[in-house]
Amino acid sequence: MSIFTGAGVALVTPMNADGSVNFEKMKELIEFQIANDTDALIICGTTGEATTISDEDQIECVRFAKEVAAGRVPVIAGAGSNDTAHCIELAVACEKAGADAVLLVTPYYNKATQKGLILHYTAIANAINIPIILYNVPGRTGCNLAPKTVYELSKVENIVAVKEASGNLSQVAEIAALVGPDFDIYSGNDDQILPVLSLGGAGVISVLSNVAPKQTHDMVAKFFEGDIKGSIKLQLDAIELISALFCEVNPIPVKTALNLMGYEVGACKLPLCEMEPKNLETLKTTMKNYGLI
Repeated sequence: MSIFTGAGVALVTPMNADGSVNFEKMKELIEFQIANDTDALIICGTTGEATTISDEDQIECVRFAKEVAAGRVPVIAGAGSNDTAHCIELAVACEKAGADAVLLVTPYYNKATQKGLILHYTAIANAINIPIILYNVPGRTGCNLAPKTVYELSKVENIVAVKEASGNLSQVAEIAALVGPDFDIYSGNDDQILPVLSLGGAGVISVLSNVAPKQTHDMVAKFFEGDIKGSIKLQLDAIELISALFCEVNPIPVKTALNLMGYEVGACKLPLCEMEPKNLETLKTTMKNYGLI
């Protein structure tokens, strides 16, 4: 049940001035991504501001993305929640909307135990038929998905991958050693794509891909083609840009970057706000250096 190999974009959700989803702009972004060889679309994840979008809009975004993608690339729906019952409702609805898989962040705020995480994810897996990607980002959730827990969950038939955004490469290595080759590991950090690939990773779920989809795709593709030097060059060339894209909390800088590129994706929804002027200038300079503006 492997979903994709390569670079999947954690797509921003373009907004109108009133905070509603700009579906016309979303279509434009999806076509831009597919034209530049992005390998998967991740809809309404962290970068897509899932926490401030209504369930109805979230599900409609998934349905719309699936329609626009038209089978060209898989559509993976962010469907995480800190409430297991709510997460099941979202996951079931995303499956009905056509999602090829769901990405499920660890429950946030609750600070679940590892036993609780196993029960949470197993309950969701039993409610749907499509594949599940676990999503570990303890810096946001206050909850770390331990390697042994990932291993236990990998035994569940439709739990097939993990997006690892802990930043802890030792933890990634331990997961890789435990789960075996049939369970996919995706880097959740754009500055660690190559290190994760070197440990057996299948690719990346990327913020960088929003503004540099071709380069991010090629970074992974070259690695798997054996052009390690070429892959390393793309990783290192992008380091300054990646740093700028995370100089404030994601997705503030990446939405700003897309606006600077002329995509008019709108602002983030509160409580996320516009960038500080000093950081904005850093982002502009870095984007110019990278050739994006």
